Amino acid sequence: MSDQPISLSQALASFDALWSPRIVTRVNDYDVRVAKVEGEHIWHVHDDTDEFFLVLEGELSISLDEAGAERTVLLPKGSVFTVPAGTRHRPSSASGAAILMFEPTGTPTVGDRHDEVPAHVDATTGHLLGS
Repeated sequence: MSDQPISLSQALASFDALWSPRIVTRVNDYDVRVAKVEGEHIWHVHDDTDEFFLVLEGELSISLDEAGAERTVLLPKGSVFTVPAGTRHRPSSASGAAILMFEPTGTPTVGDRHDEVPAHVDATTGHLLGS
């Protein structure tokens, strides 16, 4: 990781792929990832870890399946939300967004359990910035 400050706007400008997070730095055993998103991700679950979202630009919706009842949280620019471990969820953005996430290093973007992964979703544990 870099020993210099990292501009998140420059990091986001360095790639175009949607739903394909870039690792900008690491904190202890956690990745700090940025991603550009538009449309829908997939329903998925991270069995053993929470998932933290910070909206840098645009607006993000996260649908949650809580005990069989669905609810959606709306996150405008500057908002944060944490999806608890074991909660089935699906992020989406109708008009596009840039997000920052904290996740344990090696956490797959499609969770431990998920629906079929469509071509527009990158099933990854994150790409190093610049790759």
